[in-house]
Amino acid sequence: MSGLLEVSGISVTFDGFRAINNLSFSIGAAELRAVIGPNGAGKTTFMDIVTGKTRPDEGRVLWGERSIDLLRLDEAQIARAGVGRKFQRPTVFEDQTVAENLMMALKAHRSPWRVLLWKPAAADHARVEALAVQVGLGDSLSRKSGELSHGQKQWLEIGMLLAQEPRLLLVDEPAAGMTLAEREQTTTLLVELAKTHAVVVVEHDMDFVRRLNCKVTVLHEGSVLAEGSLDHVTANQQVIEVYLGR
Repeated sequence: MSGLLEVSGISVTFDGFRAINNLSFSIGAAELRAVIGPNGAGKTTFMDIVTGKTRPDEGRVLWGERSIDLLRLDEAQIARAGVGRKFQRPTVFEDQTVAENLMMALKAHRSPWRVLLWKPAAADHARVEALAVQVGLGDSLSRKSGELSHGQKQWLEIGMLLAQEPRLLLVDEPAAGMTLAEREQTTTLLVELAKTHAVVVVEHDMDFVRRLNCKVTVLHEGSVLAEGSLDHVTANQQVIEVYLGR
């Protein structure tokens, strides 16, 4: 197994509707990948399966150098194994400061009995500061999260995800609702993270995908329709018909 995550032949049916149909996908340990496709293509269900929220009817999901079977783990175990997910809407604690949000994410990463006894040490405060700098919020540590712009909240949530030390980040539509400057900074952040993490970005915005300048996987009706550079997949006649032509 060469990839960090290897998904092979997964299918899942909801009430007779085949949401995922014999889907295979793999990503390396330090790789950026964009996943695109029309609504209903299976993008969210795919992420649900990888994170343990949905069980496929068939297929395999293998993880890491030891090829751990993720389908045998629950959501919390999968998160602890190093799979992190960021949803489209940021869920930060608005009444808490940026630093407090990041500290809570550090604390939450620990096992339940350790959380009870946990007191932040100097190293934890240093880690919080480093995370804030990494996501572009180094100057905002003492600000209430509710005061942040939409884009800044997205970065804070990425920081909270990084506090859990994931090896794979699944990021859902990060560019939605951002200003142009925020989008540029988000592009830089994701490209930088992909030097040391596997990063999967699910995105509708073609302009943002082009900026990421990475391999693209196109989903359609729960299967991989095409894969390659953005220029390669957007020149594919089937992709044009099912996605771009609409």
